[in-house]
Amino acid sequence: MSKPKKNYFSKIILPTLILMGIVVVIFFSQRYFNKSLFTVMKVPAFKLTDQNGKTITDKDMLGKVYLVEFFFSTCPTICPVMNNNMKHIDEEVSNKNFGIISISIDPTKDSPEILKEHAEKLGVKNPNWHLLTGDRTYIGKIADEFDIYVGDEEDDAESLNHSGMFALVDKNGNIRCRFDQNNKPILYYSGLNYEDSKGTIANLRGKYRPDVEWLMEDIQKLLKE
Repeated sequence: MSKPKKNYFSKIILPTLILMGIVVVIFFSQRYFNKSLFTVMKVPAFKLTDQNGKTITDKDMLGKVYLVEFFFSTCPTICPVMNNNMKHIDEEVSNKNFGIISISIDPTKDSPEILKEHAEKLGVKNPNWHLLTGDRTYIGKIADEFDIYVGDEEDDAESLNHSGMFALVDKNGNIRCRFDQNNKPILYYSGLNYEDSKGTIANLRGKYRPDVEWLMEDIQKLLKE
């Protein structure tokens, strides 16, 4: 007489419980990936000179949430877009514990004086926005440690090429990022503009900047930690 009950449990109740368990796991996993930020690695050590002639190191930025980019002041293509997006982020975040590190890959031309002029043209007001210069070989090594592309200084055709990515660093000096729709860490955020809202077709005059919007959300998360 007990067999029908066993069959009912094994064929209906047990599969239902398993399915419910899977749904619960997926639900909470999605909430975790949506809310938490992945730790990529410790920010590479750096020691460079800013637009005010002050030495700035990674240790000076501890206690602040900040972004890192590689650029140069005379760049005619992606740098103006990146700098403008940085300024937009800075104005929107507007927090004393937020900073920006902009490292020039053309330090021969980008002296502290030139970078100060560039900062004034951009309208930089945040005292924690440091435009940095130094030895080109050293800067190339820093970029390699970040794993953000910067052209080989020995190659004239490549030396001023660079990525449009931003690194997000938390108060403890860890590079952080969000997860994509496949629950994989994106590692870095694009500082460029796009033709489409999904950020698949880069366009200097594009009206979409999905990664910039994500960044502002994630910066706020880190400021609250």
